[in-house]
Amino acid sequence: MSDTILEIKDVNRIYKDGENIVEALSNINLSVKQGEFVSIIGSSGCGKTTLLRLIAGLDHPQSGQLLLDGEEIKEPDPLRGYVFQQGSLFQWLTVEQNIAFGLKARRVFKQNKHRVAEYIDMIGLSGFEKTYPHQISGGMAQRVAIARALINDPDVLLLDEPMGALDSFTRADIQDKLLEIRRSNNATMILVTHDVDEAIYLSNRIVVMTPRPGKISEILNIELPHPRHRGGTEFLAIRRNILEKFHMASAEPEPEYSI
Repeated sequence: MSDTILEIKDVNRIYKDGENIVEALSNINLSVKQGEFVSIIGSSGCGKTTLLRLIAGLDHPQSGQLLLDGEEIKEPDPLRGYVFQQGSLFQWLTVEQNIAFGLKARRVFKQNKHRVAEYIDMIGLSGFEKTYPHQISGGMAQRVAIARALINDPDVLLLDEPMGALDSFTRADIQDKLLEIRRSNNATMILVTHDVDEAIYLSNRIVVMTPRPGKISEILNIELPHPRHRGGTEFLAIRRNILEKFHMASAEPEPEYSI
């Protein structure tokens, strides 16, 4: 690991719902290093996605700072690639056109056109270049969404439960693809997930959040070497330990983990 790339300092986020005030995040402090994989877990409504949206520049805190490479995050930027839960592909564009979209929006497509084919090959979709989103599976669509975000060479890739709606085999395949991309590109990734096993399998660190108002209860280092075996003794011991810690940090509603 090298230098810190992302710093979150004393961040608070409050929403107004009519006459009610909802404290979504309270006093969040977190640093992420270049090349690190960090997962954020917690019960539904604890502010995981809110935190990810703040990092993306899609939302703004009431107080505190979010810094990427020392620069304050104020608006969305291709340097923070975002992959949504459902992929959110443009239905009227082909696979290759979806992946190339960011390059065209930044007006750098001409000099980077060759990279579209490289990324299609990297995500294992060669032969599907001309197909449309409705013609491919959900797992394929998520691969396209990941490639669309990565082709802009983001400083950090933000993943908002992108595998939550996929079957277990497809999910495992995309998890391995993310690890492969991280190894080859030294990519920094932050994942929001309800799946404890997924967090252990992928992460260097796991951030455990409390129910609303969302606070960081604990940050756990995962030091298992890769490849990690989900049924291994050490893996299962970490899993049990995380669930015990989470249970002590939780209140109603109960965590909705997919084990």
